[in-house]
Amino acid sequence: MRTAYKVRVYPTAEQAAVLNRTFGCVRLVWNRVLAWRQARYRAEGVATSYAQTDRYLTELKRDGDHDFLYEVSSVPL
Repeated sequence: MRTAYKVRVYPTAEQAAVLNRTFGCVRLVWNRVLAWRQARYRAEGVATSYAQTDRYLTELKRDGDHDFLYEVSSVPL
């Protein structure tokens, strides 16, 4: 048997701002990594492992343009 739960969340304005920032960062990271993996596959014809993706994300965070990624929780990333 499958069970489903519906949950409603009513965050405060401050919590909503944190959630929006976090999910915005998640979306940015997902899109950047996906584009990098696709470009790598088109150029080299090889799949990208999780470890390679993890290293790329670390480099992305260190490049200076994405310092704001350190300000959000890394759990959803």
